[in-house]
Amino acid sequence: MWTTVEISGRPADVFLPQTEAGTEAPTFAGAVIYLHAHGEEKLSEKPEFTEIFEQHKLPIVCPRGAKSWWLDVICKDFDDELTPMEFVRRDVTAWIEEQWGITSPRIALLGISMGGQGALNLSYRHALKFPVVVAISSAVELHKAYGYGYPIDHMFESAEDARQQAPLLHLHPLNWPRFQFLACDPIDPTWFEGNEILASKLASSGVPFENDFQTSLGGHTWEYFTAMTAKGMTYISTALQKLRT
Repeated sequence: MWTTVEISGRPADVFLPQTEAGTEAPTFAGAVIYLHAHGEEKLSEKPEFTEIFEQHKLPIVCPRGAKSWWLDVICKDFDDELTPMEFVRRDVTAWIEEQWGITSPRIALLGISMGGQGALNLSYRHALKFPVVVAISSAVELHKAYGYGYPIDHMFESAEDARQQAPLLHLHPLNWPRFQFLACDPIDPTWFEGNEILASKLASSGVPFENDFQTSLGGHTWEYFTAMTAKGMTYISTALQKLRT
């Protein structure tokens, strides 16, 4: 079910749902790009995520982005010339089309923590291409990670420069993703406030979205990420079906 491939020379983990022996290759309703967290944990090593993905029968592509924050900014840990956002927008989507014939807008974004921030930034800047996004425990206020010796320190001259890349500042008032689901544990000590601010901005701007800011499973934990991924994948499956009607 899981394989490792190269996309434009860069590794990615790919999940394909199981098919019964002798059956034809399935026609998928869409595909999902998963953007990983700052810890770079692999979902392929977490059986509970495999079980969730198998239930929804959607292929999942998990590119490796180092600690780049998935931004349209050069991160030397990722590449000296190509930004991770452009890599996902151009190369990963092209690979999905080549492999399965799936094109935008039937490619959803799913991200956790750093990856949740990246998924929001991608969908807000390219809403027609990525109209379905699920962002879990998103590091919306990414500038809070500045100054601790991480690669983000070399990507920006100051915390304020990093703050200018926050998803909230790249939400187009007339061109936003049609389907977006935000989730954050209310006891998440670092990222909950930023998610609340983003939700408030969406609501006041009349941008439709769904959220879960009530469920609590220990804060910024993999128990929480797993539970919200199950909920988020249901949201993605429903949204992709609506795009087909």
